[in-house]
Amino acid sequence: MDRPTTDEEIAPAIVTATTPENQAASFRNQDRVWPVRAIRRGDAVRPLPPHGRPLSDVAYEFGGARLGIDDFMRRHRTAGLLILKHGETALERYGMGNGPRSLWTSFSTAKSMTATLAGAALHEGAIGSLDDPCEAYAPRLRGSAYEGVTIRNVLRMCSGVAWREDNDADGRSEVYRLGRAMWSRRPGSILDLMCKLPRAHPQGAVFNYSTGESCVLAAVVAAAFGRPLADVFADRVWGPAGMEADANWQLESERGLEIGGLGVSACLRDVGRFGLLMLEDGEAFNGRRVLPPGWRDLASRPDCAATGFGRLNPGDPGGYGYHWWSTPPVPGVHEGVFSANGAYGQIIYINPGEGVVVAIQSALRQPQDSDAGLETVMMLRAAVRALRA
Repeated sequence: MDRPTTDEEIAPAIVTATTPENQAASFRNQDRVWPVRAIRRGDAVRPLPPHGRPLSDVAYEFGGARLGIDDFMRRHRTAGLLILKHGETALERYGMGNGPRSLWTSFSTAKSMTATLAGAALHEGAIGSLDDPCEAYAPRLRGSAYEGVTIRNVLRMCSGVAWREDNDADGRSEVYRLGRAMWSRRPGSILDLMCKLPRAHPQGAVFNYSTGESCVLAAVVAAAFGRPLADVFADRVWGPAGMEADANWQLESERGLEIGGLGVSACLRDVGRFGLLMLEDGEAFNGRRVLPPGWRDLASRPDCAATGFGRLNPGDPGGYGYHWWSTPPVPGVHEGVFSANGAYGQIIYINPGEGVVVAIQSALRQPQDSDAGLETVMMLRAAVRALRA
């Protein structure tokens, strides 16, 4: 069947344009819409045994009401909720027609996975230094605004290259152009777009959230390893972390480049196991170290003024690490927390001080919902406190 070419025809096939009624089916079946490459599991599966303190009765306060897990699942159209304490399962729940074997698309939580592969490349010497320029590994970037930009500043999303993440009415925003490049399924279309962008700021000076930046990082890492990103992810993360199922990574074209900013479809437990790998600083389930010692703390905290706490957006106290969102160092149950966040309520929450990892897969009715985010924080706070007992 010929692919659509008009905006009206393209919109229904783009996952962010689906209706609430069709969200669950769309989020579960991205491999039926886009080309994907399998992320193969390894031979051994990491067990997630029951925790001694199950959380089925945990309650939290929000909006003047006392709510529980059933309320949270219903109010936020939650497809999967997994809470792990020291690698043990305190809560595992499903909704929206999902079950343990269901694959669910990641949206921007894939950015943190791409960044983790940059750490693996550094650990193995495939990347010599995070301060190397991107074009040293991806020559296609020579002559573009990305020439001379370091891998570290791409990880920070501080390249200084112009990008607008929000769609605009006239369809000129860069993220809209990225969607059209994806739909063209033309090999090289995404890097072609990124190489045409102008410089807006000196690198390292300004944080600018950019899905395109994660695609540049994916191209750099794939070139550094000389292999497709999904294959590297299988060898360095999926297998060593003890995943129980194969996953998929969306491609820009048939047998093309993985889209570094989105498109990893995986089951809930394996998303939780990925969180455990980061919690445990890259010391994998099978005993193999896959990330540099100290990578967790390096990647999860701001390391420059542009990404510092309270500097990202007005009224936002958070900071940004290497493709991970970071909470400010305020004493309490969320101290030291970092997370991967994706549209429509996808979350990987990592709390090193408490040994807690939470994976949430959702189908919120809109890409961003501040009230849902606040309620999620309250639910997580109650869960972490309950697990202290």
